[in-house]
Amino acid sequence: MANSNSRIPCPMELTVQLINKKWVIQIIRDLFFGKSHFSEFKSDKPDLSNKVLSDCLKNLEENNLIQKNVSNIDGVVDISYSLTPHGQALNKVIYELAMYTLNEDEKIYTDEQKDEITKNFKENLNIK
Repeated sequence: MANSNSRIPCPMELTVQLINKKWVIQIIRDLFFGKSHFSEFKSDKPDLSNKVLSDCLKNLEENNLIQKNVSNIDGVVDISYSLTPHGQALNKVIYELAMYTLNEDEKIYTDEQKDEITKNFKENLNIK
């Protein structure tokens, strides 16, 4: 039986702890959108340092959200990353975060842009 002083953690708090570090959501989104290599994650994030990206990828791997894939083709080592089923389960969270801004901020996107972004997110995040 649980100690009366112990607190059952809120599931939302536990989820936020997994994704609250800077760049985590963007990297997970990038994986859904087909990026898988270190240099690809950095390509549109000039403020993301190699050390921070490396630490972020290690943290995601430790939390079973991504897996590191190492292959050796003709003596050339290729390292890529992919989402685990646990990481893929964040698809609806990421989708809803994106849709929140699309639906709440009328000034940033045109209706046509909103439609295109929504379509892209639905396809890449496998949202029905």
